Amino acid sequence: MTATRTRLNLPPRLPLDTWREIGEQLLVLCDASAWWHGDWLVYGQGRYPDRYRRAIEDSGLDYQTLRNYAWVARKFPPPRRRAALSLQHHAEVAALPAEQQEYWLDLAEKGGWPTGRLRKHIQDTRRRRRGVPTPESTLSLRTDTERRRRWRDAAEREGRRLPEWIAEALDGAAETALRSTPFPPGDEVERSVSAGG
Repeated sequence: MTATRTRLNLPPRLPLDTWREIGEQLLVLCDASAWWHGDWLVYGQGRYPDRYRRAIEDSGLDYQTLRNYAWVARKFPPPRRRAALSLQHHAEVAALPAEQQEYWLDLAEKGGWPTGRLRKHIQDTRRRRRGVPTPESTLSLRTDTERRRRWRDAAEREGRRLPEWIAEALDGAAETALRSTPFPPGDEVERSVSAGG
């Protein structure tokens, strides 16, 4: 394999596992370069304030993108950066207080969440705090025939439709799990609601 500025040359008979590894390495490089740009800009702004803007213009890179990199790099000094998460994950929480940043990054890291899922969880939490219902969505569930039959029989026994029965069972399981999971820092509204207040 060889690479130039404008091309990645891959051999004709590349095993799937090797192809995947190359893709993973490329993603690491892309994310690392975003952090590197951010650190480069923070350094330049502090060291060469009068020439900083000109250097950005000369780089040929999008000003707003670079500004975002610098903002996230300032919000997350190297010891607070999570190697398992992208700069974009950090950008999603950068405007939050440090305690909440850590909470959400912990969840994203442990859950292997992509950036979009992290964003959705944060937005849903904000909506609940304001009392705004979250938008409805469709959940697709694959299961074997025997399990589906058992669920349908249980729902019929209670005189309910299967989707309602499943939703109630999942709500009960979620309630149990949420009682044992800590709330995001600064989430007093959620705490008082679950405590019956």
